[in-house]
Amino acid sequence: MFKKVIIAEDLEDINLGIEQTLKSLDIVNFQHAKYCDDAFLKIRKAIQDNEPYDLLISDLSFKKDHREVNITCGDELVEKVRELQPNIKIIAYSVEDKNIRIKSLFDKADINGFVLKGRNSIEDLKKAINLIGTSDQKYISPEIASALQEKSNYEIDDLDIQILKQLSYGTPQDEIIQIFKEMGVKPNSKSTVEKKISKLKDFFKANNTTHLVSITKDMGII
Repeated sequence: MFKKVIIAEDLEDINLGIEQTLKSLDIVNFQHAKYCDDAFLKIRKAIQDNEPYDLLISDLSFKKDHREVNITCGDELVEKVRELQPNIKIIAYSVEDKNIRIKSLFDKADINGFVLKGRNSIEDLKKAINLIGTSDQKYISPEIASALQEKSNYEIDDLDIQILKQLSYGTPQDEIIQIFKEMGVKPNSKSTVEKKISKLKDFFKANNTTHLVSITKDMGII
């Protein structure tokens, strides 16, 4: 079981709930940070002191306030921590329920567990800590696991990403086609770009291109 834990969470009541969960599992050596920057610095210092943490529990969303920060979200924190300390176990603990963003956490940061905040979150968190603390298995809250297992009829590809980036720059569709032709990006026909944008809107349930850009930015896709 884990001996030293750090919690990255900016809400005090959630933080207390996590601490009580740890205590119920006889884990008493833990610290918390309300900012991602502070969590990262604590983890780096613990490594330098040869007393590294063996578990990070992190929220994904952190409210902005007067303080300027370098690491603004949990997604970025877990990626940086994975690079800094490859063997640390990581649990994302969040209200996030968007499949693409969650899948990205497993793919990019190789997180060990995802626990959805909700009615059963405390029990799920206990299960996650027990599972990843005693095995190499990964834990996903049941509600999310079933959704992630459903096969989508549309897969996001490199061309989709490039189209989304151009839309985020405010580039009109006709100019996107011209830019792709100049860059040698294929396929670059008007019908292809139009169909791609239409499918992306349907996939992300976006009302328009502005909404589409907003959704994909929030998910960290662009």
